[in-house]
Amino acid sequence: MDDRRSDLGEFPEKMHEFVDRLQASGRYTFTGKETAEVLGRSAVAREAALRRLKKSGRIVSPRRGFFVIVPIEYRPVGSPPPTWFIDQLMASLDQAYYVGLLTAAEIHGAAHQRPQVFQVVTEVATRPVEVARIRIEFHRNRNLHGVPLERFNTETGTMLVSTPEATAIDLIRYSEACGHLDNVATVLVELAERIDAAKLARLAAKAPAAAVQRLGYLLERLGLAELAEPLAEVINSRRKRAVLLRPDLDEGSPGHDPRWYVIANQEIESEI
Repeated sequence: MDDRRSDLGEFPEKMHEFVDRLQASGRYTFTGKETAEVLGRSAVAREAALRRLKKSGRIVSPRRGFFVIVPIEYRPVGSPPPTWFIDQLMASLDQAYYVGLLTAAEIHGAAHQRPQVFQVVTEVATRPVEVARIRIEFHRNRNLHGVPLERFNTETGTMLVSTPEATAIDLIRYSEACGHLDNVATVLVELAERIDAAKLARLAAKAPAAAVQRLGYLLERLGLAELAEPLAEVINSRRKRAVLLRPDLDEGSPGHDPRWYVIANQEIESEI
């Protein structure tokens, strides 16, 4: 009789069986710690088994110690989309987060230009994730907990997404990561129908003044007066300081817009 047994007193489960069992239960992510707790075995044996599964395309690893199961329909592209695992990935990193910027805008229906990367906002500087054909970019916001969020259902659970109003402000704050202001303007035109003017004004009262000035100026130029007007009231209640519309460019023509205190150093051209 073969008496080879694990420390738990029974034959250890094989790694591929463990992965199959997780997928059958509707789970598509797991951690290295879980494999140790469930499978036993030596660390060397577990790592070898995981390498075999990665080589065969059965799993991918966006971060060390975190694994995503690849169902057969996603084998040709190498990984399921980030919506399948972003919530679990951020939990494994122990980081608060939300899906934001162009990705959030697309989720809210502004999909004129589909973003090439999946954009996430978190509290600490975080390296990008590149797995298969997927790139996840992380942007830092130290005041993350003041951002209004919505929880969206995904194929495997849920994920946190900035509200349309928070997304609009973030598009301005992180405009360089969003294809600069012409692209931001195009997205705002599409996003406008989902934005509640009163909610936007309440959020703007807590947002950086420069971002509110630029957003108000842009909304007015785009003919979205119903959204711009409440922001003008917010600006009037604050100390005014002139800011560049696009801070990464030279000032250009002197003088600023008398309403928004914005120095228009770029002409805005929306594609819509």
